[in-house]
Formats: sequence, C-alpha cells, structure tokens
Amino acid sequence: MPPPAERGATVIPDRVVARIAAQAARTAQSRRAAVPPDRDSPEAPSASAAVRTGSVRLHLTMDLPYPTDIPRACEQIQRDVAEKVAQLTGLDVGEVVLTVRRLLTAADTSRGRVR
Repeated sequence: MPPPAERGATVIPDRVVARIAAQAARTAQSRRAAVPPDRDSPEAPSASAAVRTGSVRLHLTMDLPYPTDIPRACEQIQRDVAEKVAQLTGLDVGEVVLTVRRLLTAADTSRGRVR
C-alpha cells in the first residue's frame, strides 16, 4: 500500500458541510436561544458552506426569540457551530456569518397594545 501522502485526499462537498452546520445550528439554537413554548415555533436553521483548501466559510440563517441578548446569543451560536463543524470535518472554520431571519415574539397577541 502506498504511503498516506501519496494516497490522495478526502474531499467533503460543500452541501455535506452545510448539512452538518445546519444540524449544529439547530442544536446551538435550542441550547443558547431556546424559543419558549408560548411563542411561534421557529423554522429550522439553514446553512450554506464554501469549502476551499482545508478551510470553510459558513453562512447561517435562523430565528431567535425576542426579547433576548441578540449579540451574545449570535456569538455563542457562531462559536458552537464553528467548533462542531471543525470537530466533525477536520476543516478550519474561517468565518461563520449568522443572519437572523426573524425575531419570534409571544404568540398570544390578545393582551392588546400598551398605551
């Protein structure tokens, strides 16, 4: 059998890395920014990935509850996703961009407006 350096390289397609990132984002969302049961249910996070020579750039889109500390929640989610993707793929995660699709407010709107 040839030495490891001569055998080739393992290539992980962008869509596979994106699926791993989406699952990691789902886990991080439930841990870091869980939407209480009295709120609208969030859509599943979506992800895209661009893999280039051993590193990856990720873009996540997800819902977050309101009120919450949005910058802190986003930072924690980005860190969690980067760590999980790096652990599972062996790729260096260069950047994780997180877009908040919508903020979920209380589903019960019967309380009326505050005057």
